[in-house]
Amino acid sequence: MHKSTRKRSEKAGLSPGTLIHVGERRTEKIKISILNYDKTNLDEKEAKTIEECFPFKDTPSVTWINIDGLHEIEIIEKLGNYFDLHPLLQEDILNTNQRPKMEDFENYIFFVLKMVYCCQTKGSTEIEQVSLILGSNFVISFQEREGDVFNSVRDRIRKNKGRIRKAGADYLAYSLLDAIVDNYFTVLENIGETIEDTEQKLATHPTPETVQVIHKLRREMISLRRSIWPLRELINNLEHSESKLIHESTDMYLRDVYDHTIQIIDTVESYRDMISGMMDIYLSSMSNKMNEVMKVLTIFASIFIPLTFITGIYGMNFEFMPELKWQGGYFTVLCLMAVVAISLVIYFKRKKWL
Repeated sequence: MHKSTRKRSEKAGLSPGTLIHVGERRTEKIKISILNYDKTNLDEKEAKTIEECFPFKDTPSVTWINIDGLHEIEIIEKLGNYFDLHPLLQEDILNTNQRPKMEDFENYIFFVLKMVYCCQTKGSTEIEQVSLILGSNFVISFQEREGDVFNSVRDRIRKNKGRIRKAGADYLAYSLLDAIVDNYFTVLENIGETIEDTEQKLATHPTPETVQVIHKLRREMISLRRSIWPLRELINNLEHSESKLIHESTDMYLRDVYDHTIQIIDTVESYRDMISGMMDIYLSSMSNKMNEVMKVLTIFASIFIPLTFITGIYGMNFEFMPELKWQGGYFTVLCLMAVVAISLVIYFKRKKWL
């Protein structure tokens, strides 16, 4: 683990509910954004202090509070205490190694998700933990860093598109959940293109760099599988939840997200099988190349073995070898060696060894 990352082992021995940030250490200031809306009005602002979020706890309109950054523990603690969030829940928010899950606290529902997106600068797949709290009239989202996949949701709220401004906080939570799940398709499409390119290289000219790409793909698929499999259970539990915070009109949309999750799982499993097969193809290709090299070397050795035998006999320099004093002996032996070599080459070609 990188030195700038706080490890989970640092919490060992502490009492339950002790707030400590487990994850990447960051230095930038936490960003707090607020979207408060109803059918006709929209109020959007960036809060400078966490206290600016407190008046939205009991408003009749729907409020979305988004916090980018978890390293300032006192801010999370103040918000949690004011919104009556359980200490163990606050602890889970600060622990970025959580498994995706859902917990119903009667007055609010807590989600832990893994947001996956492609990092263009690093050329890899980034996984970030997102925690969501659904209340009767608010949704609070916690992210590790600034930048997410929720821009489409923000645009729908600002432009009053669809039914998001007409629905409650549960539909907002669904929209955020749906945005996270839909982005898995984008990531998997990029991975699928990489798999296709790698397969072509394996079929034409495999190199050691190809193995590195395969190992990278394998690690990404393992991470995606860990993120998406628990999400299926989370959405299923949410769909069948009897919480008063989830309205019947939202259940149909949750079923749609569940179907998308199943599709993603099937795609992930297919890609895993393909990547495993690619490694087998690479090893087989390398083995075939080695066999071809050994075949060529063996053929050359087979041609030169009888030639070496002939030169070995006439290299013994015994005094009573009659051919040693024969005037045409040298050229005769050369011709004999040429005939033997040509005969072997013709024989190997007939056997299709060449």
